[in-house]
Amino acid sequence: MLGKTLSHRALNRATLERQLLLRRVKMSALEAVEHLAGLQAQAPSPPYYALWARLHGFRQEELSGLLTSREVVRIVLMRGTVHLVTAADALAWRPLVQVIMDRDLLSNTQHARGIAELDHAEVAAFARKLLTARPHSSAELGAALEERWPGVPTSSLTHIARGLLPLVQIPPRGLWGKSGQPTYQTADDWLGTPLAARPSPERLIERYLAAFGPATIADAQTWAGVTRLGEVVDGMRSRLRVFRDPDGRELFDLPDAPLPPGDTPAPPRLLGPFDQTLLSYATRTRMISDEYRKRVITQNGLVKGTVLSGGHVRGFWEIKTARRVAALTVTPFERLPKRDADALESAATRLLRWAEPDAETHEVRFDPVS
Repeated sequence: MLGKTLSHRALNRATLERQLLLRRVKMSALEAVEHLAGLQAQAPSPPYYALWARLHGFRQEELSGLLTSREVVRIVLMRGTVHLVTAADALAWRPLVQVIMDRDLLSNTQHARGIAELDHAEVAAFARKLLTARPHSSAELGAALEERWPGVPTSSLTHIARGLLPLVQIPPRGLWGKSGQPTYQTADDWLGTPLAARPSPERLIERYLAAFGPATIADAQTWAGVTRLGEVVDGMRSRLRVFRDPDGRELFDLPDAPLPPGDTPAPPRLLGPFDQTLLSYATRTRMISDEYRKRVITQNGLVKGTVLSGGHVRGFWEIKTARRVAALTVTPFERLPKRDADALESAATRLLRWAEPDAETHEVRFDPVS
């Protein structure tokens, strides 16, 4: 049977609701990271901006404290990219995305040919012994592996270790205001708990739908970077709601997940760089037009901080500092309603003072529509 058709606007509002973007919520950082099914973390700061946009009174030290207490970790997961997730999710999900790493070891244009003749499992086992003894940076791990396999590029040897071992980037990497190259340890050693012996793809899909649904199978596969999830969803149909999007695609959802009306007001928001709302769907027009996406996501994969107005991306923002002056510049792609522009200016001032508290001067600027 065909499910009810949900409008583009209704899908947009559902995403905003589940991503905690219709209103700031009173929730701990740990609860939010779990609710959101993790946060994009290709760089250290995006998770902090993501939580600032969503939570009442979020302070950077709260998330930094979760990293040092090992309640959250930075680890390669969905789509083979670094995410910040709860410790429990890291242990449960890392085995499910191993297929991404296996595929990359065979096809990576930079490394695959040079490591084709190596015993990958042997390299990984040797690397695990090194990391069990103590954490290593990439340079330290590569140097130690090269001693054992001379003549093989160190970057290729560490690529094997990253692909076959559940490596976490341990603090101070990821702490607000700290810098330095990543230092690694395996998740099971760092957390003192083994990876899930029987990981559940069904539970992974349920968590995705709770944070991003209603969504298609292609959407879930785009988020996870894992294929053949259609077989899993088919086995879950009896406990899922089924809808259609305006183009007739089948959408799946949890039975008790919120679906706000399409006319629900969507307040303006400043989303941080790499915000997951822009990267977690096969059809990304739920939040951003194809035209604007090309202006927000660069050719080398960087994702700018974005401006939401009316529930959709209408521009980007960036912070620059020089000589004790911190400036946040908003670049709108179209004329914004005055009410939204005023609200964004106020939000930008708060964001700038939160992100750059030591600057002597804080300036918010709006570029002309471009």
